[in-house]
Amino acid sequence: MNFALYRELLAIRPIRRLLLVGMIARIPHSAAGVLLTLHIVLTLGQGYAAAGAAAAVMTIGIALGAPWRGRRVDAVGLRTALIPSVISETVIWSVVPHVSYQWLLPLVFVGGLLTLPIFSVVRQSLGVLAEGDQRRTAFALDAITTEMVFMIGPAAGAVVATSGFTIAGLTVVGVATSLAGLFLMWFNPPTRSSGQTLECVEDEQHAAEVAVVSTAPAHVQEAAAELAPAGAASSAAQGLRGRLAGGFAWFTATVAALFAVAAGAGMVLSGTDVGIVAALQTGGHQSEIGIVFVFWCAASVVGGLIYGAMHRPIPPVILLLGMAALTLPMAFAHDTWTLAFVSVLPGLLCAPVLSAASEKVADLVSEERRGEAMGWYGSALTAGVALGSPRAGIFIDIMGPSGGFVSVGAAGVVLCLVGLVLQQRRRKAVA
Repeated sequence: MNFALYRELLAIRPIRRLLLVGMIARIPHSAAGVLLTLHIVLTLGQGYAAAGAAAAVMTIGIALGAPWRGRRVDAVGLRTALIPSVISETVIWSVVPHVSYQWLLPLVFVGGLLTLPIFSVVRQSLGVLAEGDQRRTAFALDAITTEMVFMIGPAAGAVVATSGFTIAGLTVVGVATSLAGLFLMWFNPPTRSSGQTLECVEDEQHAAEVAVVSTAPAHVQEAAAELAPAGAASSAAQGLRGRLAGGFAWFTATVAALFAVAAGAGMVLSGTDVGIVAALQTGGHQSEIGIVFVFWCAASVVGGLIYGAMHRPIPPVILLLGMAALTLPMAFAHDTWTLAFVSVLPGLLCAPVLSAASEKVADLVSEERRGEAMGWYGSALTAGVALGSPRAGIFIDIMGPSGGFVSVGAAGVVLCLVGLVLQQRRRKAVA
């Protein structure tokens, strides 16, 4: 790897400033997941199934709102498009901690729907500011800074929550995110270039797709949802050509299997997220949640770098099988440091699973339909995320903290084994 590329990129002031703004703007919401979970469990006295359901509702809101936000940025410009998010972030997250659980659900859904689109805006602007070979390096650097955010945010959220300030913490999340949105409006980074060719747009989109799925486990929720704008935009621009080319002819059994892998990965990762919080909260170590997240996310970074340097790809279903199986031992960890070290094993396979699956989809689907395919890939990943949190929560309430890891780990293993059996039978039938 040529590390000089990073130095050259950071020497460009607009890119350096954009990455810094993006990093700061992501910190509040990176803490929101832990804060919301512990607020529901500790302050409202609900179970982890209820906390998981709230996370799923917010995920669905993010997924539904992402295409609309992306289109608004394209249609009216960044400053105008961010106004609803800037207003709603403060209003909604100031109200959420003061209402009952029944009112909390619709509020977090609307909050997800109007979330500040910092992930997609930063990637879209990087595609304009960086050129040629710099573009992929820029997206990689953005992914690395995001990993750092999700090592800081959950730890800060856990400290605030365990100090008994979940109400103040959730309010601060909203206010801080709105301030970040205002700063982004003032900075107003470019989101389009009039001189771009179709080939450049496709290159940017593919690089962004690879970057967003090659990320740490803690923000798979945002990664899944933020694939939607790219898919939606591409489908709108190429819809007629795609329909004439054969509708869903690209949707083969192999592509369907990759979507299943994406859904399985989302389920395992979001369930593990809830499981970590439950394991440490039940043991009275809520303030140490950040330690486990640091090890988990850092392992994903290392795994992604190693996988990216390999010359031969590994089948995504094998990677998912390994990640799901290695999640199961986390159920036997009874202290913070054991859980942190055990989380490294599945963490190492997180980025490789998501990267391998997305790259395979890009290889199998033609450029004319790739945007649509990646949009569906994002939907599959989002569906898995939305399923994993409540599933883990239900098993935690029934079995205790270990139930979260067992439920999603075992489900992931079964999914992969069924997929491998079906794949083998299909090969025999073809032969």
